[in-house]
Amino acid sequence: MLKIEYFYWLIGAFLLITALFNLRERRHAAGLFWLLLVMPFAFGSHILQANAAGVHWPAQWMGAGVIALGVLAALARLGTPADREDEKQRREASAQRLRNRLFWPALLIPLLTMLLFLSGKWLPGMDQILDSKALTLSSLGLASLLAMLAAWRVTRAAPLEPLAQGRRLLDALGWAVLLPMVLATLGGVFAATGIGDIIAGLVGRVIPIDSRLACLLAFAAGMVLFTVIMGNAFAAFPVMMAGVGLPLLIQKHGADPASLGALGMLTGYCGTLLTPMAANFNIVPAVLLELKDQYGVIRAQSFTAFALLAVNLLLMAWLCFR
Repeated sequence: MLKIEYFYWLIGAFLLITALFNLRERRHAAGLFWLLLVMPFAFGSHILQANAAGVHWPAQWMGAGVIALGVLAALARLGTPADREDEKQRREASAQRLRNRLFWPALLIPLLTMLLFLSGKWLPGMDQILDSKALTLSSLGLASLLAMLAAWRVTRAAPLEPLAQGRRLLDALGWAVLLPMVLATLGGVFAATGIGDIIAGLVGRVIPIDSRLACLLAFAAGMVLFTVIMGNAFAAFPVMMAGVGLPLLIQKHGADPASLGALGMLTGYCGTLLTPMAANFNIVPAVLLELKDQYGVIRAQSFTAFALLAVNLLLMAWLCFR
């Protein structure tokens, strides 16, 4: 069985290779940054087991590592090393030759993830291949590996080229690649410290909680606003679900938890399209594409964000209370 830990170990190995590449090139800050990230991916399950057994020092060291990552991101110059002219010309020639075929492997990832997930649910024997306890993530991991093989086939690249180009992309993204994980953790911390209860009290004073529509609008607006502030819908979701979704919409008005959760997360993504805090989605692409306007991606996405918000509100009103 492809346990989810295997994919985490694979990510840890890739981060280690990236760190070694940087250290070899005397980019010590970048190398140390990626080297610190190897630890939670390679030993995360052991840290959780130790913490559950009452041994807290490994988790405390991981907390110190997070602080060190923040210091390195603030003080060091993370980013990809300068291209050689011959390397740049080689990539441009390859892009001209392959053209839109370059997108095929990337498009395979969501398609294969969906097919593997559905197969894991309905086909007998798939539970012996995919980790049923983390079916979505194991499907995504296997789909990514298959897409990498497809990219090999399309580009006819050298065997180690995926590592070199993956490292180059990771260096280009830099600290922004950590934002989804860190902000999701921040949302969990907010929920655990009672921020959701505070929001529930504030909402109860501002809106008529007996109105289902008012509660729904507050939940949707809160998901968008908190996502804009924190940069990630994963961070906003536990706070808004604890403060508005669970006590008001589900318990008081009888909303369906599954559809409310799914559409609520999608509503949060409307905020992702509108915020520079989602740097890995909105700022890094502008840098990589060398756009003159660093907020050009956000401006282009704003109409889609508001249109999607309106559609999500209609879907929640229709589906969550059937």
